Amino acid sequence: MPNSLFVVHVHVHVKPEHAEAFRQATLENARESVKEPGIARFDVVQELDDPTRFVLVEIYRTQDAPAAHKETAHYKRWRDTVADMMAEPRTSRKYVNVFPDDAGY
Repeated sequence: MPNSLFVVHVHVHVKPEHAEAFRQATLENARESVKEPGIARFDVVQELDDPTRFVLVEIYRTQDAPAAHKETAHYKRWRDTVADMMAEPRTSRKYVNVFPDDAGY
């Protein structure tokens, strides 16, 4: 079904002294996350002007897939590892894809 992908943007602001450690922990989580059947794509982007700010772009095949993702060992390890690195609580926004359709995922 076209336009059924569930997209989550997670905005993260980390303490400056933890930017590289957060980046490494998040890359490890992303590499494992893309192996999950419910995840179509998992991007990690870092702001150029402020390297303490990241956005995780999580693209799920269903609206139930995020809950399954949060039960994985790699997510729990990431969550616990980065908890004290945050400069402020992370936030998220949820979307549905408009273009391209999800036929390629």
